[in-house]
Amino acid sequence: MTAAAPTTGPTSAAPPPAPGRPAMIRNPVLAGFHPDPSLLRVGEDYYLATSTFEWLPGVTLHHSRDLVNWRPLGGALTEERLIDLAGAPDSGGVWAPCLSYADGLFHLVYSHVRSLTGAYKDVRNWVTTAPSPTGPWSDPAPAPGGGFDPSLFHDTGPGGSGRSWLLWLTWDHRPGHDPFGGILLQEWDRTARRTVGPARRIFSGTRLGRTEGPHLYRKDGCYYLVTAEGGTSWEHAVTVARSRDVTGPYTPDPAGPLLTAYGDDALELQKAGHGSLVETAGGAWYLAHLTARPLTPRGACVLGRETALQRVHWTADGWPRVDGDAGPGRPSVHVPAPTGERPASQPPAAAPASVLDPGWMTLRRHPDPSWLTRTGPHDGTPGLRLRGGESLSSLHEQSLVARRQQHLRFTAGTTVSFQPRSPQHMAGLVHFYNTQLWHYAHVTWTEEQGRVLRLAVCDRGRYTEPAPLVRLPPDGPVRLRLTGRGSEAAFTWSVGTDTDTDVRAEHPLGPALDVTRLSDEYATVGDGAHFSSWGFTGAFIGVCAQDLTGGGRPAEFTALDYQERTPPGLQAKGPGGMPDDR
Repeated sequence: MTAAAPTTGPTSAAPPPAPGRPAMIRNPVLAGFHPDPSLLRVGEDYYLATSTFEWLPGVTLHHSRDLVNWRPLGGALTEERLIDLAGAPDSGGVWAPCLSYADGLFHLVYSHVRSLTGAYKDVRNWVTTAPSPTGPWSDPAPAPGGGFDPSLFHDTGPGGSGRSWLLWLTWDHRPGHDPFGGILLQEWDRTARRTVGPARRIFSGTRLGRTEGPHLYRKDGCYYLVTAEGGTSWEHAVTVARSRDVTGPYTPDPAGPLLTAYGDDALELQKAGHGSLVETAGGAWYLAHLTARPLTPRGACVLGRETALQRVHWTADGWPRVDGDAGPGRPSVHVPAPTGERPASQPPAAAPASVLDPGWMTLRRHPDPSWLTRTGPHDGTPGLRLRGGESLSSLHEQSLVARRQQHLRFTAGTTVSFQPRSPQHMAGLVHFYNTQLWHYAHVTWTEEQGRVLRLAVCDRGRYTEPAPLVRLPPDGPVRLRLTGRGSEAAFTWSVGTDTDTDVRAEHPLGPALDVTRLSDEYATVGDGAHFSSWGFTGAFIGVCAQDLTGGGRPAEFTALDYQERTPPGLQAKGPGGMPDDR
């Protein structure tokens, strides 16, 4: 297993459990869009790495000391030399990272997906290393392509060979062939940073099919191959196979999947799959996996695919089992935390300085002073200045800064200062899924009315304006707010205010909008054999500016705000909690 190493920084303290009660993990531990978790322990520290697709920085990292409390470290891929997402398709970009540790270095392997619809997948796989999860990360070394979901297994520690192995799914586009062409394994030379020796197909999957997301572990003389199967939707599952030899053959667990929600639509946590294992310092085992929480049974999962943890025990004959309060092999919301672990008293080591806080992301474009700067505090809060970029339909140079939607009930707002002089100048607040699915309240200009407020909707590429234009004063800030409640969200506006303290002056902007179209389920379009569009991310809320003339007209945003809304009479839940009123 992973060798111990010096810690890289403590986490913040968490409220202790009530006297006499054990600490509990409440799932999801990472709410909102955090799919494909890779879980790693180094010494006393736990790390989660999750997919980011077309969003930057690539590969979101979190840190914990107790598996209960998780603090964001920002992203790993913060520079164009590490990832260039210009032109990346919706739900392309950075897929399924794997974070591992060997030789005093963190190893991060990830896929860069350049096309994904139709028969083909154009993918490049990369490996980068760093002395700390917050960097600096090395120039990436190429890894074998032809598929995705690469991972690294280091056979280090007592009884290990000391060698490292790269695993990935090979993709087969040919008619009559299973596109999920099996799991390949090839030795990885950590010093030369390249593969050596032959690539071997070590596993073709179980009857569930669609085998992907491989991770490899060694325990008690056996090698355990953990894979995702069933596809990353309702039939998703975590399966396990084992072998006495790292190169196989691998025999699947005769009991079936280690974890799945398939067949029980009443479970709160659905789509459970794509798992990775970790052993605590005390010898307990946990499984990280992605999950989703639909608004209705098999309905829209607006928050996207999230990260959850389950307790694992081992049978006498050496197979892992998940057995929580949801039942054997089912994902549970409440999971006992490991005993003897403790949250640290200080925050983890900080990520390199950035203009944005760790919770905020940009779309396909790394933050750069040419288009994004932080402005000085205004009424006690800093702001952002964006130079207008391309449209919300662009795959290249958008000026957009956003954060994940993490609750079904929420409010989000900003005050925008913007002086448009053309209908091609726009700036405002956006509820965004991808370039084809968004709701946008923005300040713009018309020849007839001058400065106006417009509500625009893009529904699978079809553009509409569901509300009349609102004429605005010729100058001065405009406050925009988005209020979400389950399957709907509505925009409001006001002038002459710069905070959320006075909601009485707000006016509605158009009707409540259908949020379910900002979901994986609505974004995915296909007939089961051919897909013209995929949805693998989740809803974001952010600020953006466009100047379609190419002049880069600036807009300033202050009082950026996002918070969960608690229904009257109900106690607010933690950041990972699901609001009660769906």
